[in-house]
Amino acid sequence: MVTLLDTIATPRLRHPEKAHRPDQEVLRKPDWIRVKAPTSKGYAETREIVKSRKLVTVCEEAGCPNIGECWDKKHATFMIMGEICTRACAFCNVATGIPSALDADEPRRVADAVRQMGLSHVVITSVDRDDLADGGARHFAEVIGAIRAASPGTTIEVLTPDFLRKDGALEVVVAARPDVFNHNLETVASKYLTVRPGARYFHSLRLLQRVKELDPSMFTKSGIMVGLGEERNEVLQLMDDFRSAQVDFLTIGQYLQPSKKHHPVKRFVTPEEFKSYETVAYTKGFLMVSASPLTRSSHHAGDDFVRLRAAREALLLKSA
Repeated sequence: MVTLLDTIATPRLRHPEKAHRPDQEVLRKPDWIRVKAPTSKGYAETREIVKSRKLVTVCEEAGCPNIGECWDKKHATFMIMGEICTRACAFCNVATGIPSALDADEPRRVADAVRQMGLSHVVITSVDRDDLADGGARHFAEVIGAIRAASPGTTIEVLTPDFLRKDGALEVVVAARPDVFNHNLETVASKYLTVRPGARYFHSLRLLQRVKELDPSMFTKSGIMVGLGEERNEVLQLMDDFRSAQVDFLTIGQYLQPSKKHHPVKRFVTPEEFKSYETVAYTKGFLMVSASPLTRSSHHAGDDFVRLRAAREALLLKSA
């Protein structure tokens, strides 16, 4: 979704990490990672709203395990700028190729869906669009503006690409004043070459730091997956890097292999280990931490935003 190869779109099956190795062991999912198939009325109603407006959601494209729970509550994460990504990350299930031109009517349709669903908080993400001069920053801003006009009470969280080599793009999105700016680093630095080859670890950190420089009041958020072969001390170092960039909100979830062609799951991290990561992260100064096997960047995003805002207010009162 938001990570990739640099200039030329590469078909997914040609990506070196996505070529299936016959001897690759596929680990069996433990009980704590299993979820029920979605069948509720609320799920069906959300699906109809999304499909009738010809919208794309990361819930479907990334095969999110929480789709049944979220769509039942009429929560959805909209993925703008098409369903074809210009990069080919080893963990991601979104299709790679040459994207279509931007749809000028998409901001209106997204805003209409947000209004009809009555969302108090919405997450807007996108594929990577390395083919566009601004990486799609202006389109993000137009979607934010359309939602503000159609549903003024809705708080807006953006989960953006890294805008690598797109000078001025970040400034355009920040100027549109989303309530939360999220950009996921996805994994620890040592795994970038195999997991996120088109991205740059320190560029992504700098992106988050720059948001705070442009607007210190804006909440920043980032997340990683574990189970990709990282070491615990690398995760702790990443937490320190995040805090150096003044990131407010950290999410940590279990990586799930979309297919045998993708990067393998090296290990299923236990709920107890996730709880330990959460405890350590709070001691390092994050305002908000979500760490569990099924944690995803936009899972419970609305409730988490309320808690995030309350945590900042409590901190300000304490320091007054």
